[in-house]
Amino acid sequence: MSSEPKIRVLIVDDDPDQLALTERSLSSYNFEVRTHRSSLGVSNLVRTTAPDIVLLDVNIPALSGDKVLALARQQAPEHTRFVLYSASDEAKLRALALAAGADSYLSKSTQGADLARKLEKLHKRPRTAAAPAK
Repeated sequence: MSSEPKIRVLIVDDDPDQLALTERSLSSYNFEVRTHRSSLGVSNLVRTTAPDIVLLDVNIPALSGDKVLALARQQAPEHTRFVLYSASDEAKLRALALAAGADSYLSKSTQGADLARKLEKLHKRPRTAAAPAK
């Protein structure tokens, strides 16, 4: 049994299939995962659950991920990292992440061990704006 606490991840995505896939993937790598299917209520959820990392889908109806980030960051504990998560073009995603003040960005094509490794590295590094998760 690992003595390290699990990394707490909140995944916000309106696509139930993508949400389930990412949740299963991260749970199998010993992450503590919560999911949320709407941009509404994310700020409150971040405040009450204090996740280490928030994976935010960029293209959510009602309020896009970059707008949610601005609101949720105000409620989040200082340690919480925000990652914009999208299937869109990486150059656009990088620009949006920088503009929104995200801690990082990831393509939705990143799954499994690769996703787990990138989030673990992000969790360990000091907070800086919009560096790609490597």
